[in-house]
Amino acid sequence: MPANEKLVRQALEYGDGILWLAPTWVPRPAVMGEPGGRLKLDRRDLYALGANRGAICERWIASTVRADNPGAPEDEGLSYVVFKSDGEVKKILLKEMIEIIGDDILGKDIMRKYGGLKAFTKFFDYAGPLPFHLHQKDEHVRKYGKEGKPEAYYFPPQLNFNEGRFPYTFFGLHPSTTKQDVIECLKKWYEGDNGILDLSRAYRIRPGTSWLVQAGVLHAPGSLLTYEPQKTSDVFAIFQSMVEGRTIPWDLAMKDVPEEHRNDLEYIADLVDWELNTDPDFKKNHFIKHLPVRDPEEMKEEGYYEKWIVYGIEDFSAKELTVYPKKSVVIKDSEAYGMIVVQGKGRLGKFEIESPTIIRFGELTHDEFFVTKDAAKEGVRIENTGNENLVILKNFGPGNQEAPKTL
Repeated sequence: MPANEKLVRQALEYGDGILWLAPTWVPRPAVMGEPGGRLKLDRRDLYALGANRGAICERWIASTVRADNPGAPEDEGLSYVVFKSDGEVKKILLKEMIEIIGDDILGKDIMRKYGGLKAFTKFFDYAGPLPFHLHQKDEHVRKYGKEGKPEAYYFPPQLNFNEGRFPYTFFGLHPSTTKQDVIECLKKWYEGDNGILDLSRAYRIRPGTSWLVQAGVLHAPGSLLTYEPQKTSDVFAIFQSMVEGRTIPWDLAMKDVPEEHRNDLEYIADLVDWELNTDPDFKKNHFIKHLPVRDPEEMKEEGYYEKWIVYGIEDFSAKELTVYPKKSVVIKDSEAYGMIVVQGKGRLGKFEIESPTIIRFGELTHDEFFVTKDAAKEGVRIENTGNENLVILKNFGPGNQEAPKTL
């Protein structure tokens, strides 16, 4: 058995099919916005990677995709599995584990169909709004070795004690908007605010609610801390020239637009999915109503409540699980999933788990894990040892047949 496979097997066996993950912190350029300070990362560490790299505004969860940041190391954005061997703590990339023994982690059917873990989740945390942008579809980036990026938003109440400066998100375009209207705004890039938000509508975003944002949909996220399941990609194109007085460099805005098209405004406008963006019933077709996974009264009797918070798309889905104080439950799922504890403490299989109060950069936590397919199907015992609810967010990759198909 090769040494690397031996190490991977040790990591898998250490948690009996549950993988302990280290926090993955991701900085973003200052032009994108200021940190919201709600990630529980010690404020002394917000610039732990250097002010030139920008503040740490994101935490990536169960990630096998590299963050496409200027000057980033090769492992930025990638999740590490932590385990103990021969009395010492060791780490190995989740991505590498899946490449070596993916059948044992995700299951043979998922590996055959998708070739790996093609979704992950992040917390993003900005004090103000983000620029109006979209994430390209597969057809626009596949031939350049990249993938399109649909995503969804959930705003955890536990982390939104402060709603930031602008708890409103612009989604889509007014139904009467034309391609030429967008092109005229892009032409004004160097004139200050190019007025692109005049073509959109803002929606009040509330803690405890969810939205679906397909690839090709223009959006300017508001200032709530956001739990964001998404496809394994980091592509975007920005359509707004100025946000809160900060100018967006054209080169950054066009980061994932092919070099030969970076000044082709017709091409850039065609990245927009016009049918989705100008939908007069945009909220009806993108706001996600949460659904219990089974009969609420039966779940309550057993000591927990679980609901779908993201669904309606093949690429990913997510649940919120609440285990009541002093209760112990066995939870079964059909597919592997990443998870993070946002409230309370207890046990997950052999691991102690808790939502930390404050985290220093580089410190290991006990709030993030990955449950392999076999462990999920067999059932994971979760015990709430505290006096408050134990709340866990669970994100699934593509192909979860249990997730509701339509909003």
